[in-house]
Amino acid sequence: MKKKEKLLNTILKLRQRSAVFSIFVLAFFVFLYSCQNKGSTENDTQEQAAKGSKEHIAKVTGAIDDNALLKAGTTPQNWISHGLDYAETRFSKLNQITTQNVKNLKLEWSYNLNARRGIEATPIVVDGIMYLTGTWSKIFAINVRTGKEIWTYDPKVPRTVGKKACCDVVNRGVAIYKGKVFAGTLDGRLLAIDAATGQKVWEKITVDQSKNYTITGAPRVFKGNVIIGNGGAEMGVRGYITAYDAETGNQKWRWYSVPGDPSKPYEHPDLEAAAKTWDPAGKYWEVGGGGTMWDAMAYDPELDLMYVGVGNGSPWNRRLRSPGGGDNLYLSSIVALDPDDGSYKWHYQEVPGDHWDYTATQPMTLADLEIDGKMRKVILHAPKSGFFYVVDRTNGEFISADKYVNVNWATHYDKKGRPVEVPEAAYKDNDFEPIPGAFGGHNWHPWSYNPNTGLVYFAAQGVPLVMADQKDFKHNTMVPGAPMSGAGWNMGWKASATAPVGPAFGKLVAWDPVKKKPAWEKPLTGPWNGGTLSTEGNLVFHGANDGNFRAFDAKTGEKLWEVYLGTGIVAGPVTYEVDGKQYVTIAAGWGGVYGLMQTHSGDEGDRRVYTFSLDGKGTMPTFPKKEAKALLKGVKYNPEHVAEGTGLYVANCSFCHGVPAVDPGGNIPNLGYSAPAIIANMKNIVLTDARLGLGMPNFSGKLTEEDVTKITAFIQGTADAVAKAKADAQNKESTGGD
Repeated sequence: MKKKEKLLNTILKLRQRSAVFSIFVLAFFVFLYSCQNKGSTENDTQEQAAKGSKEHIAKVTGAIDDNALLKAGTTPQNWISHGLDYAETRFSKLNQITTQNVKNLKLEWSYNLNARRGIEATPIVVDGIMYLTGTWSKIFAINVRTGKEIWTYDPKVPRTVGKKACCDVVNRGVAIYKGKVFAGTLDGRLLAIDAATGQKVWEKITVDQSKNYTITGAPRVFKGNVIIGNGGAEMGVRGYITAYDAETGNQKWRWYSVPGDPSKPYEHPDLEAAAKTWDPAGKYWEVGGGGTMWDAMAYDPELDLMYVGVGNGSPWNRRLRSPGGGDNLYLSSIVALDPDDGSYKWHYQEVPGDHWDYTATQPMTLADLEIDGKMRKVILHAPKSGFFYVVDRTNGEFISADKYVNVNWATHYDKKGRPVEVPEAAYKDNDFEPIPGAFGGHNWHPWSYNPNTGLVYFAAQGVPLVMADQKDFKHNTMVPGAPMSGAGWNMGWKASATAPVGPAFGKLVAWDPVKKKPAWEKPLTGPWNGGTLSTEGNLVFHGANDGNFRAFDAKTGEKLWEVYLGTGIVAGPVTYEVDGKQYVTIAAGWGGVYGLMQTHSGDEGDRRVYTFSLDGKGTMPTFPKKEAKALLKGVKYNPEHVAEGTGLYVANCSFCHGVPAVDPGGNIPNLGYSAPAIIANMKNIVLTDARLGLGMPNFSGKLTEEDVTKITAFIQGTADAVAKAKADAQNKESTGGD
């Protein structure tokens, strides 16, 4: 800068010389300046290159310590924690992109993740270096400045583990701390990866891998401890959360959410109190008990409390796991723990004695709100139950619970914070369609809270399902008609032949937790939509199942911008600033448990990371169109096998492949639209490792050739029935019949 000022002063002095002399001298200095400027440009280019170097990455990621995480919400240039900050607000103070100019957003670059299943990850970004996960727990590092890959790490999860995953072979992201990237793997490991090189630093097995545990959630780092939970409550496991030293990988503490064998000492004192809320006649410790903590966490550094959401019971049916009743602590609860030693501080149970898979594992946010004229430190939570909860985070005191979607399992919550259940909801002597269904009124999909508007933004939904009591339940035993019981699921209910009446729907909700009602809502094309991001620019970003990524006015809900990405979006977007420019990124890729058997409204676009800016000059990829699939026909079968085949199909195939020829098929094909040769030769697929690489398990030892023959009869018989119904409807329409 001093050289430029000296040059300018010299040029100004030329005004005092003769015109001709000045021209020659001026020309010389302009030439000299251009050379200097050229050198400056070259230096800038070198600096840009250096910002993707190992040295640069080591420096900037090494600076992510406790202090950096503490300030994450006020230093919006980076996105360094899963929910942006400890409070999990997903609210960015960046405001280059506003309601006025968001219409100018254009693609900067896209990166192909080369995956076929669901993409649920929230990216982490540190000074232009992005980290995220894909399917089968693969980790990616990308240079935001170029859109190019820096490194990838494949933990090589055995494909046999796919059968343990209730909800797709997905992963929700990484954590970063002092130069290391941390990620859980589907087979239950916790990895520490060098952020600069992509080399493994340490690895810990966090679960008993002989059991049906999985990890799909993103870890968090609180006070130097890497916190990781696990999933698998449907599969008959016992839930816990564990803290590992970020530097060494040594286990610091572990907290179990449900009691174990009462004949043995309890791991920590609060389990003794919890055991009093379980009936030992159900031998819950033999069937797992459930209570897995697979997603939601937050941390309040002022109170020095971490919060975690606990999952559903195992089995779902509470009469089976605890015949004498009881609240079954700490299922479906928000629990406060000491982050240093994992000791229990308090809990609030949202659904005592959970009976419908109403987990508390959905995103939670910490906020300070004025309620009834008094400032309260609260937790905001809208889990699967259909109620929006506000809880005092200092002590777990219940403040309010209000319906954000239609609810029929409970009428309301009493003043003590307990739901008033509808008797029929217990599905003891009657079939029952719980609303919301097991997919929840709101699932794991990230939400955001804007303190300026006071609103929480999330995708609500409904997926109808009718449940019937299972009186012939046996742990880890295939029972025809019991969904996925042949694949290790232990739910304790059967699929009912009664057709559901509730609609399948999706909507984007802006909820006011003080007024206890929506400020605005926007209908979506169906359920299973992505997460939201809120910004200081008065914007809400949201990706939907129809493949559109949109921006809305945070106050009014007016749609201001959208771009089509060719595949359903289920993950949450992020925003950050690199070299003075704001970017918005979303990882797009249809999947998750609903996406296994249901399609999205998009085409067959790749699973990609898309990054946008106001002056982006990237080229959008092309999206192949879906091919129309013909109904299965021509496979020979014995009609007498259809009835038995129905129960076998429900017990082994239903939650992956859906209803043949009725559901459209998602990431896993609907067999009612398969090629006849595939269905006719199912024995060679189902009873071998032929498609193990795609996650299709080998059912030999669980199913016989005769069983497969009966399942084949159900598939073709159902396709024939659908074809006949369509033909009858067309004939009726053409003849003008009633």
